[in-house]
Amino acid sequence: MTERVLVVPTQALRDAGLFQGFSDRVEHYLAHLLQPHWLRYLPRPDAETDPEFKQLIPYVVLRYQGQVFHYQRGGGGEARLHAKRSIGLGGHICSDDGQADADAYRVGLWRELREEVDLGELLREQCLGLINDDATPVGQVHLGIVHLLDLASPTVRSREAALLGGGFAPLERLRAEVDAFESWSRFLLDGPWLTSHD
Repeated sequence: MTERVLVVPTQALRDAGLFQGFSDRVEHYLAHLLQPHWLRYLPRPDAETDPEFKQLIPYVVLRYQGQVFHYQRGGGGEARLHAKRSIGLGGHICSDDGQADADAYRVGLWRELREEVDLGELLREQCLGLINDDATPVGQVHLGIVHLLDLASPTVRSREAALLGGGFAPLERLRAEVDAFESWSRFLLDGPWLTSHD
């Protein structure tokens, strides 16, 4: 059976204010984009090739005492991102997560995270902003919603073979190697977004 994924019409993003890169205007965008009349499920093969829709993707960054979790993408998932390094976990919201609304988005966020990693104690979750990258074929059909999770310990265990060499590293080190990362991670590493949000 074909997977059906949560999307929002690209026109809804245009109406709210199209941007390239990272935006920290969380309340502005999510209040508009997560309205039930915009949200729907589409067959994933259709959504992957139609830039008139944006697939909503939770992009979860894990942080422990100023260090950020990173890994290299292996097989599985989005083929266009294989071998790229990343600081974001997460994936598609699917119709099994519930009716096309903001609740399904939250259910899918935590389902995706549980599928990818085992975490220790969570101290805090924050939504930092959104990522739109119309400069790449992958970005033209996806919209990232960035969540930052602060952890009580660096205990993170991968549950997927596609997450290679995962571990925590200081931001300075990751920024020095930024060219090896996928575009969404580069947007976050290039700015001040991960240094503090107390």
